[in-house]
Amino acid sequence: MFGVFQQSELRIELNASEAAIRDSLLRPEQFRQWLGPETFSQDMGDRLETGMQFTGWLGPVAIRHQVDAIEPNSLRLLLSQGVDGFHEWYWGEGWVQSSLQGISLLPLNLGQTLSLLRLRQYLTRQEPSQ
Repeated sequence: MFGVFQQSELRIELNASEAAIRDSLLRPEQFRQWLGPETFSQDMGDRLETGMQFTGWLGPVAIRHQVDAIEPNSLRLLLSQGVDGFHEWYWGEGWVQSSLQGISLLPLNLGQTLSLLRLRQYLTRQEPSQ
């Protein structure tokens, strides 16, 4: 794999319930709405499950995701192709943390920061209706 080893951990506070955060991370119909501009393969089902594999694209760059573990308050994805590494998510009532580590030519910290900001915006719009 070509690229630079990168690692980043970001944690933000959100005005959202633990259940809303969990659903936004584990339900493809929801994370497709806030993880743009990344697009995803269509065959993902209703909810992520351990062992599941899917592909996301950032323009022409494919990133393969394998769901390594799902716990009540965490998700671990193994990444390959455009990023070789892993992405872990942790959450609770009113907060979410993203830990990303990998080798890539992509600016991982920038993408991670933008994703968390989009997640916050998405949950701010969703929470009043739940």
